[in-house]
Amino acid sequence: MNLLLLDPAELDRGEARIAGRRAEHLLRVLKVRTGDTVRLGVIDGLLGSGRVTAIEGETVRLAVELTQKAVCGLHVELILALPRPIMLQRILKQATVLGVRRFHLIRSRRVEKSFFHSPVLAPDKIRALLLEGMEQAMDTWLPEVALHHQFKPFIEDVVPTLAGQGLIAHPGAAGVMAGLPLSGQPGQRLLLAVGPEGGWSDYELDQFLARGFHGFSMGSRILHVDTAVVSLLAQLHLLYDLRKR
Repeated sequence: MNLLLLDPAELDRGEARIAGRRAEHLLRVLKVRTGDTVRLGVIDGLLGSGRVTAIEGETVRLAVELTQKAVCGLHVELILALPRPIMLQRILKQATVLGVRRFHLIRSRRVEKSFFHSPVLAPDKIRALLLEGMEQAMDTWLPEVALHHQFKPFIEDVVPTLAGQGLIAHPGAAGVMAGLPLSGQPGQRLLLAVGPEGGWSDYELDQFLARGFHGFSMGSRILHVDTAVVSLLAQLHLLYDLRKR
């Protein structure tokens, strides 16, 4: 935990009382004592610090000072063909670490319907994974997660409402990473579509391309979805940083 995250409701006149997992981390891992300062942030709010004012058993009391706004240089929304639950857990956390601001989990031709009944999709489980990613990355932005059970309504009704340049990763696509339309401008918005293990169907790929998505390939090797997502996001951020200089 690199950042202690507070729910806005936990703040009371500049103070917060922390118990449970977070307090255990402060006491057992960081070994805080009265007077120590820790980094903290408010979910969807500011960053700052907390000074330990009291330790009461397994509860830690903090005096909170919020001074800094979280920065978002590249705004990425991930359109992801819903993967197997074990992969989804890794992706939600790691993609949050890498700055994804919204997830669209969709049904594509090669996605098993049963995946949508996984306990991983329970709101409290999703929130816990996202918070772990935020704590790791020292970010206060809680990503949104939307489920789309049918491809056609998503591509026809939802995609036109989304802002940003569309990118779709697909084996064999003509485009390459170096040719992607990243401007390097602050706040640039991207819609990154990543398919299932077997790739997008021809129909699905054509539907994205017809709506202005830029198709590209990562090369000849076929990656697992969780590996592909992390690799893609890391390379997009690198490309963005190089072009904003």
